[in-house]
Amino acid sequence: MGDDAAAQEAAAKAWAAKDRAAPAAAPKVGTAVRVGGDLKVESNLDGETWRTGRCLIEAPLPEGYPAPTPPGALDIKTYPVVRRAEITAKGSTMVGMNFAFWPLFNHIKDRDIAMTSPVEMDYRGMEAEGNPYQLDESKGEWTMSFLYRQREQGPTGEAGRVKVRDNDQVTVLSIGLMGPYGIGRVNEGLPMLEAWLKAHPEWERAGDVRAFSYNGPQVRNANKWSEVQLPVRKVGAVPSTPKDEADSTTAPIAGS
Repeated sequence: MGDDAAAQEAAAKAWAAKDRAAPAAAPKVGTAVRVGGDLKVESNLDGETWRTGRCLIEAPLPEGYPAPTPPGALDIKTYPVVRRAEITAKGSTMVGMNFAFWPLFNHIKDRDIAMTSPVEMDYRGMEAEGNPYQLDESKGEWTMSFLYRQREQGPTGEAGRVKVRDNDQVTVLSIGLMGPYGIGRVNEGLPMLEAWLKAHPEWERAGDVRAFSYNGPQVRNANKWSEVQLPVRKVGAVPSTPKDEADSTTAPIAGS
């Protein structure tokens, strides 16, 4: 094992060792539970701007989204159904950025929809050979999504290269990160999620890797805020429908 790999493994084990007891059930829609990492760091909402340390999020989150996980922390949280404008591609995510970003930007501009945060990335079938907690850009496909703040802002369906659809409610294990965006940042966070799941076998992975990028190019790379997430579920839990969850919770609305 190389020095870098050994250091990464040691950091992941330390991360899992610092956690608190895992929740007995998934959080309500729009809420989060701190489960590891820095247990004291907070994300604070100032008007429509989220702040933590040197990081901030300038654009509002979609309605009903839980608070962003601050860098250095590990949360379990539940996201509501959200309307997304999506483009799917293969290969390098950095090379493909312009392929996806500008058509998505023009889509929301044409529909007179204000920019929200985050830009979401889903990575399907991109797990590295022999390691499901590292991504390989030569495999699978990725989807970049811009988010509608409200589902009523436009219809679903095809709009040129853009597909507009409602993404299902999902519970995730999420780590907050700071620094330049890219597949390397995602692979930095995944071992921490793996370590937590190994330490808590009552929770299991339930889907593909997701990443949230909260900032635009005007923010210095060193201060960019992101999250890496894995859908999770309590072992043996019976999943409820999005409608069931929406009817059973009075979760706060992001940005309200």
